[in-house]
Amino acid sequence: MEQVTIYGRTSCGFCLRARDLCESQNIPYTWVDMVKQGLSKQDVAERIGQPVYTVPQILVGSEYVGGSDEFFAYVRQHGV
Repeated sequence: MEQVTIYGRTSCGFCLRARDLCESQNIPYTWVDMVKQGLSKQDVAERIGQPVYTVPQILVGSEYVGGSDEFFAYVRQHGV
């Protein structure tokens, strides 16, 4: 699987679940902590080209996947 990018917050359970899935399945990923980076939802929206209402926001390579539920479904569908 291509490099995964997760935009999220450490206080978000769904964000941590997505990160844990990458770690447990040995999926290469980059964690972008929005709080530490000082990123707003608008900043992330500009980076991913999608409106952002919730976190996490996840990309596989340059493909926008969505949130945690969509990412779990993506991994199930595409396998690792």
